[in-house]
Amino acid sequence: MKKAVFVYSPEQLGYKFSDTHPFNHKRLTLTMDLLKNIDALDDVDIVPARIATEEELLLAHDPKYVDIVKKAGHGELSDAQGESYGIGTEDTPIFENMHEASAQLVGGTLTAVDYVMEGKAEHALNLGGGLHHGFRGRASGFCIYNDSTVAIRYLQEKYKARVLYVDTDAHHGDGVQWSFYEDPDVCTLSIHETGRYLFPGTGNITERGNGQGYGTSFNFPIDAFTEDESFLEIYEKSMREIFEFFKPDVVLTQNGADAHYFDPLTHLYGTINLYREIPKLAHQLAHEYCGGKWIAVGGGGYDIWRVVPRAWSMLWLEMTDQQLPTGPLPQAWLDRWQPEAPVPFIPTWEDPNPLYEPIPRKAEIEEKNAQMLAKALHIIRNEKRV
Repeated sequence: MKKAVFVYSPEQLGYKFSDTHPFNHKRLTLTMDLLKNIDALDDVDIVPARIATEEELLLAHDPKYVDIVKKAGHGELSDAQGESYGIGTEDTPIFENMHEASAQLVGGTLTAVDYVMEGKAEHALNLGGGLHHGFRGRASGFCIYNDSTVAIRYLQEKYKARVLYVDTDAHHGDGVQWSFYEDPDVCTLSIHETGRYLFPGTGNITERGNGQGYGTSFNFPIDAFTEDESFLEIYEKSMREIFEFFKPDVVLTQNGADAHYFDPLTHLYGTINLYREIPKLAHQLAHEYCGGKWIAVGGGGYDIWRVVPRAWSMLWLEMTDQQLPTGPLPQAWLDRWQPEAPVPFIPTWEDPNPLYEPIPRKAEIEEKNAQMLAKALHIIRNEKRV
C-alpha cells in the first residue's frame, strides 16, 4: 500500500471561467511545480483523474441540471436561460466544455476515494476538487458540480461508509452541508468566516441538521480579522470533540487556502502557519479513528501566487510524512513564475513577520470566537449524553 497518491490530470485545467476570473486552476500547476522543485513529488506518486460518469453525477445532481450544464458548455444555452440554474452569472460564467471539465474534477475526487477505500493508498489528494458550493440543481460560488457531495454519496453506496466531512475554507461549505442535513451517517464540520460579512451567508451555529440527521451538522463561524491562534484553537478543539463524537470510517477534508491575510475575497488574518498546522491534526485523527483513511481535496484560494502553492504543498508533505520545509523557496521556481505574477512573491516558506499591522480589536475578536466555541462544544457534549 502506498502512503499517499496525488490525483491529477491536465484536463483538470480545463475548468476555467476566464483569464480574469478569481477561480484559477493555474494554482494546480504552480503547486505541482513547487513540489517537484523540492523533490517532494515524483511521477510515480501521480495517478490520473478520471472523468465522472453521468450516473455518478446523478448521485448529487438533478438530470435536468446536468443536461443544462452540457448545453451551456456546447454553446446551446444563453446566459439568460442558464441564470435560474446559477449558470451564466458573474460568479459562474459559461465556458466551453463546461460539463466535461467539471466532471473531470469530480472524477478526480472519486479516483481518490477508490484508492483509499480499496486499500491502494492510505491517503489521497485531489487538489482540483473541493467545489463545496454546488447544489443539486444549481451552480453557486464558482462551483458547477459538487465533487465532495458526489464522493460522499459514492462512499455510502459503494463502501457503506460513515463519513466525516471537514471544511476549513473561509467560505461556509453550504452545498455539502445541505445535501446531508437529514443524514445521520454523514457529519459535516465547517470552520469559516461568519456569514454576516461573507458569501454564502450561511453556516450559523444553530444549523445542526434536521430529522434523523439532527446533531450531525457543526458550524464554527469565526469573526472577520480572526488570526491564527484563535482559528487553530477552534479547529483543534472542535476536531477532537467531533471525531470522538461521530467515530467516522473515513474522513474527507476540504482544504481551501483562502483564510490567509493576502486572500482578496475574504477578511480573515491567517498566515501560512495555518496551512502547516491544519493537515497535521487531520492526519493524526485519521489514523486514530479511521485506520488512516483520509481523502483531501482543494477548495478556495484566490491568491494563487503567494499563498496557494505554499499552502497546498504543505498538505501533500504532511500526507506523505515528509518534513515541512523552512527557509527560501527554490530559486528555479521563483525564476520561472515571478515574470507571470502580478505581485512580488514571498521568497520563503514562512510569511514575513509581522505580516500586517497589529489588529486593535484582537482581544474582542478572540473573546467572541471563544464564546462561540464554548457554546458549540456545550451543545455537542449535551447531545452525547442524551
